[in-house]
Amino acid sequence: MGQGLNTKVAQIVAQVLQIDSASIQVTATDTGKVPNTSPTAASSAADLNGKAAQQAAEIIRQRLVDLLCRLYSCAPEYVAFCNGVVRAGEQHFTFAQIAQLAWLNQVPLSATGYYRVPCIHYDRDARRGKPFYYFVYGAACAEVVVDTLTGEYQVNRVDILHDAGASLNPTLDIGQVEGGFVKRIGWATTEELLWNAQGRLLTDTGATYKIPTVADIPHDFRVQLLPQTDNAVDTVFRSKAVGEPPFMLGIAIWCALQDAVASQNDAEPHILLELPATPERVWRALQRSQAGVTGRA
Repeated sequence: MGQGLNTKVAQIVAQVLQIDSASIQVTATDTGKVPNTSPTAASSAADLNGKAAQQAAEIIRQRLVDLLCRLYSCAPEYVAFCNGVVRAGEQHFTFAQIAQLAWLNQVPLSATGYYRVPCIHYDRDARRGKPFYYFVYGAACAEVVVDTLTGEYQVNRVDILHDAGASLNPTLDIGQVEGGFVKRIGWATTEELLWNAQGRLLTDTGATYKIPTVADIPHDFRVQLLPQTDNAVDTVFRSKAVGEPPFMLGIAIWCALQDAVASQNDAEPHILLELPATPERVWRALQRSQAGVTGRA
């Protein structure tokens, strides 16, 4: 689905086994492999699938450690995996050699991992509990320019600082932040729903329902991940989910538009700019601001 899940899972397994991620092949799941899986939703894919894959890889790694300790009479602390090389006492092997050694000694090289998010619970009747394992944080600033004659506007610059914990893949995560933010631009500015008197949806095609395009991307778009912020709870290598959370940051565009409308008449309170803030609604807000009328625009 474009979120880089396969890449992240491959990196997680490669990190545990200390081999090149190019050696990891990820295939699509189905009920023949894993029955009753969780859906790829709510930004949970990397957390759930990644942690399960990490657990499975650690099972295989421990089997290999036990095998080497038995064959070469060394303690577990003298077995090390590093950059595709496995050391057992004074012996050194490639990972492929260790895998072949395991096969010859009838040590299983397949494992299943299962992960259930710990410590979450919620009592709906009492309205009390801990429904989330952790929280994600972010901040966004937006600069817009509004044409006061037409209500048209441009997003000149956006600065985002987003909390991804110890990011599994900064490049992928920055891409997720950018994508989520642009999606929110559409939700907050262009994706307007209109119905006729009979209740039929009129904006039901690509010609009438306006999703954001490349022209709506901020001219100067700066995204950074919060550095040196390991997740406080035990997620995959202390990372945090990056999927839907950046979507919330796009409200900065709407806030900037409200401020721009208010700036033409500083003596008046803010005009309530409805969502989505289309150019027509911005223009009406400008007219109401000039007239000194507050309320919906």
